[in-house]
Order: sequence, then structure tokens, then C-alpha cells
Amino acid sequence: MSSRPRSNRRAPRRRRLPMRYLLPSLLLVALLAMLMLRGYVHSEILADHRIQPPAATDHVPEKILEGGPVIDTRGGRETSMSVPEHRLVLTFDDGPDPEWTPKVLDVLKEHHAHGVFFVTGTMASRYPDLVKRMVDEGHEVGLHTFNHPDLSYQSKSRIDWELTQNQTALAGAAGIRTSLFRPPYSSFADAMDNKSWPVTKYIGSRGYITVVNNTDSEDWKRPGVDEIIRRATPKGGKGAIVLMHDSGGDRSQTVAALDRFLPQLQSQGYDFVNLTEALGAPSAHTPVHGLELAKGKAWIYAVDASDNVTDVLVVGLAVIGVLVFTRFGLMLLLSGAHARRVRRRGFSWGPPVTEPVSVLVPAFNEAKCIENTVRSLMSSEHPIEIIVIDDGSTDGTARIVENLRLPGVRVVRQHNAGKPAALNRGLANARCDLIVMMDGDTVFEPSTVRELVQPFGDRRVGAVAGNAKVGNKDSLIGAWQHIEYVMGFNLDRRMYDMLRCMPTIPGAVGAFRRSALERIGGMSDDTLAEDTDVTMALHRDGWRVVYAEKARAWTEAPESVQQLWSQRYRWSYGTMQAIWKHRRSVIESGPSGRFGRIGLPFVALFMVLAPLLAPLIDVFLLYGLVFGPTEKTIVAWLGVLAIQAVCAAYAFRLDRERMTHLISLPLQQVLYRQLMYVVLLQSWITALTGGRLRWQKLRRTGAVEAPGAIPRQRASRGNDRRPVA
Repeated sequence: MSSRPRSNRRAPRRRRLPMRYLLPSLLLVALLAMLMLRGYVHSEILADHRIQPPAATDHVPEKILEGGPVIDTRGGRETSMSVPEHRLVLTFDDGPDPEWTPKVLDVLKEHHAHGVFFVTGTMASRYPDLVKRMVDEGHEVGLHTFNHPDLSYQSKSRIDWELTQNQTALAGAAGIRTSLFRPPYSSFADAMDNKSWPVTKYIGSRGYITVVNNTDSEDWKRPGVDEIIRRATPKGGKGAIVLMHDSGGDRSQTVAALDRFLPQLQSQGYDFVNLTEALGAPSAHTPVHGLELAKGKAWIYAVDASDNVTDVLVVGLAVIGVLVFTRFGLMLLLSGAHARRVRRRGFSWGPPVTEPVSVLVPAFNEAKCIENTVRSLMSSEHPIEIIVIDDGSTDGTARIVENLRLPGVRVVRQHNAGKPAALNRGLANARCDLIVMMDGDTVFEPSTVRELVQPFGDRRVGAVAGNAKVGNKDSLIGAWQHIEYVMGFNLDRRMYDMLRCMPTIPGAVGAFRRSALERIGGMSDDTLAEDTDVTMALHRDGWRVVYAEKARAWTEAPESVQQLWSQRYRWSYGTMQAIWKHRRSVIESGPSGRFGRIGLPFVALFMVLAPLLAPLIDVFLLYGLVFGPTEKTIVAWLGVLAIQAVCAAYAFRLDRERMTHLISLPLQQVLYRQLMYVVLLQSWITALTGGRLRWQKLRRTGAVEAPGAIPRQRASRGNDRRPVA
């Protein structure tokens, strides 16, 4: 007997959605669900405000047209009833209202009167405690649909839905069902027509008694207390169903009229009773239990949660509004002041800095970029030594540099240990007292190093941030990042420079005093944002950190969404780590505490909190477009966009950049901001769950070159630069 050969092929593993994607997605879905529920409950979804004009009455039975205000079509019946003499049934429509319903209930309680409240599902869902109070104080509750549409326009399925949702709200609020129903926009029985009569018959087939009225106070017109009382008073001691309202606007006249109307008619022998009591019928309320009660409670809880979430979002929107306008105002004011200061004739940081500089280039698998990087440095107008620290590359990065055989260029090899370790290794091998650090995918202009080190003419300056620019900005993603670099980074750095609380020396282009770095222990690997970490440490050690706008460096930005995601995820998470690491600076005193008092709160607000809340602008834009007010929403969003455009144009003017790239600004605000939001949210989740993010290498193309760099064909003529002896 032969056996089946065992297959060596393994069953394919099912790919699971990573938690870092799953949690933000679930949060986004939950947020959208809460907003949809809020719009639904506030009659902003499925609302239908059409009102049917009067129609013919030839299909309505005569006994209905001439009968009483209580119409029973259950089980195929077509009967109507009236309230006996000296009995009044007060009915209140459209509630409960948080302001006026309690006052109406107080007046009824004071005068020992009862009534019937025809509640809408939307209001009952939002104010369940008032519905429960109605029932607890002995009043009857009837349905007035969920969204208050004219049912003569609606299909049977929509009618069923209106009734069911209204009952669900009642079950959750007071634990009951009711058999009483009043159609929206109804009046007297003789107003029944060929459009409303089929609806009334269908409502009866679902087990409901339809209640209209035969005495209309017309309180919704606010005609005055005396007029309301006059219209609500029946003639000759007749019984009546009186229509009033406890919601839908200012009901102060209704409350005042009730306080006079009740004792006045009670003194005339009238009783104010529930409808079933007036008719001598069984109670309209039926207790609910089990699944129906659980569904009602869950519904009320969900509505309450959606309102709370929306309230929080509104507060968040107000916060982001304040932050956005504050940041824009500060950027425009302080960046302009910064430009005027550094560009005025005769400005200098101190004596010209001409001493040689060590340029550290940490590199890990930068084979496609490293030659452009080194060649750009060969054109430097300032004397430099170049130290390329190969951090365990496997693509021949170090060999490429060595094969260039350029004077003044050294290669230091080490096992892969990370960027901070590579920079510290380079610092240990550097010969100069001024240190420039750059990335292996960045290229410098000939004047970059010279401009970058001039602020060291001021002995108080410990570090200088350069002007990092996107070199590959021809793609859409590149253009978006170009706008972000010019506006969000460099304009910010001007502002922070004026406030003396620069939060980050960019890894692409920054300069340091060796003595300042040695005092703080060099580069730290405690965080994934070693550039932010070291900058904050320098502030705490009492050094000034400034911005050199003319020290331009061209970096290769990520060219795909995945690479952009990885980069910004690391930046965001690293910034959070740095803020947490240096949190004690908030309580430090003296010059070193300035960063803690001003810089750290600014970084937390503008780089962590504001980006996290920024998508609320777009969320409420969509909400306003769908649910209204549409025009005001569009105007508000366009206003915010216009302010951003002004700031962006100003930033581009300061950096002498072409304005054509700002064409993509509106799309950037819609799409790019959402991506940054999800990245930041993912970083928050990683931080809160105690995750540890690893360095993630981005794929490079080596396509970025700096203006003035030595072309490749001149590689053997590297003596155009001034090497350090």
C-alpha cells in the first residue's frame, strides 16, 4: 500500500492587519459613526420638511370627518371618539425640550393636572430623563414619529421605521411602549383627506390609535397669554383635546398661559386627565422587558455618547482654531521680524568665522546618494574636512567614497549601531572645534557650510539650524513636502529663533560647537529623534540655538506614501519621546529653563496636539456639507485655507521660492493633512501602549543635486575646494 508523498509546500500564512493600522482605522470608523448618529438624532439625516397641501376628501368616511379627534382604525375598524364633557386632555407636541418641558411639567404638577406628551424620537433620545419624568409623574406619552416628517409623503417602510425608532427611544428612556400616535402637521378630524387617510388606516393596522385635536391654542404663533387661553378654552363645558407645544421655540407664553388656564378651568368644574382616563380605556403604556428594553437602553447610551463625542470634537475644533490662528499670527509677525533682523545692512553674529569645520556624514546603505553628497561638499567655499561614517552598510557605500580618492575625505567604518552612534564615532575622529552634521542623502550648496557656521561668531551660540529644502519636488508628494518644509519647518524656525526656543536642529543640515556637544554627552540614542533630543539638551545646558536661513541643504524626500509614512511616524514618535525625556525643563529656572517655559509647551501644542486635532477642520467641513449649514461651512473652510495660503505665500517669498508649487496647497490640506493625522495618531498609540519603534531605512534614488556641486566628470579634479590640512 503506497502512501501519499508529503508536500513540502507550506500553507500560505494569512496576513493580519497590523495593530498600528487597525487601531487608527477603528477609531476613525467609530468617530464617523458617532457623527452620523449625531446627525441622525438631530434630524440632519433623513429629515424631510415637506408639507402636503390639502387634498380631496371623497375617500374619507363621513363619520371620520364629522367624528371626534380620537380615530381608531385597528383591526379594520373606522371609528372615532370624543372626550366627555368637562374633561380636558392637554396635549403637548414636539418635545421634550430641555428648557420648556420641565417648566410645563412643574406647572402641571403644581395644579395636580395630567396631560399627554407626543414626543419625537429625536428629542426623546437626547433627553430621556424628561420622558421618564413624564411617566413617573403620571402623564401619558404618545409617538410623534422620529424625525417629524409629513407621513403622507413617506413609504410604508419609512413609516414603520419612524414608529419603531420612536418606540425604541421610549423603551430606553422610560421602559415602555405606547399605543398613542399623533401625525406631524395634523389638525382637526375634518381636515383628514385622501392623502392622510390611507396613512391613518395603515397606522391603525400597526396597533396605534391616532389622536388629533379639536381645540388648537395656536401657542406656536406666540399670540399672547390671553389669546392662548381664549383659544384653548372649549365652549359650553364641552370636553376637548387641546393642542399645545412644549418644544420648537420660545414657549414662555405657553407656560404662563397654563399657570392661569389650569386653575381657571378647574374652578369651572373641568378635570385635566390623561386620554385613556378621559375615555375610560386601558392605559396606553405597556412595560417592555428583555431584548426590547436592552435595545432601548443601548440606543439611549449610544445617542448620549455621540452627543458627548460631538461636544468634545467641538471643543477640540475651538482649540485647534485658537492654536492655528495663534501659530499663524506668531509666524507672520516673528518670521518677518527675523528676516528684517538678519537681512538688515551691517548685521553680523560677531567676528567672521573662518576656522575649519569637520563635516560628519553618517551613512547606512546610501550607495545611490553618497557620491552626490560628497561631491557637493567638495565645492564648499569654507575649509572643511569630510568624515563619512559607514554604519555597517551592505551595499558598498564606504567603498564608493574610498574609490573617489578625494582629498580631505576620510571614511570611518563601524558595525551597524544606529545614527547617534555613528555621529559620536565621527565626533571622536573629528579634528575641528566646529562640527557640521548632515544626512547621507543630502547635498550642500557651495556656501552652505560658510553660512551655517557664521552664527558661532556669537560665543553664546551652541548650535545652528540650517535651511533644509526638498530637492525632488516635481512629484505631487514632493510638492506637498516642499510646501511643508518651506512653511511648516523654516517659517517655524524663524519664529522659534525669535522666541529663543528652537526645538530641532535638522539632521539634514546642522552645526554644533564640539564643546557644547561634549558637555551634554554627545548624541543620545534615547529617542528616535536624536536631532530634537540633542537640541533640547543644548537649551537646558544654557546654549543658544539659532537659524541660518542662507545655509541651504537639499534633501531627498520620500517619494511614496509608504516611505513618507515611515519617516513621519519615526519623527512624530521621536518628538514625543524627546518631549517626555526633557519634561523636567518645565520646572527648571534660569536661562536654561526658558526652553521649558516657552519652547517645550510650544512644541507640545504646535507639533503634537495641533496636528492631531487639525483634521477636525475637515471633519466638520464634511459634516457641514452633508448636514448643513452648507454655505457657512464652505465659507469658514475657505477662510482657513485662505489664511494658510497667505502664510504659505509669505514663507515662499521669504525663502525666495517660486509660487507655482502652491497650486497643490488645497489638495495638500485635504489629503496630506489626513495622512499626517493618522501617522501622529499611530505614534500616540505606540507611545501609550509602550511600543518601541525601530529605525526604518528609506529607499533613495540619488537624483538630488545642489546648485554649484562638482559634476561627476570632475571627480579627479577635487582640488577646487579647500581641504583641511
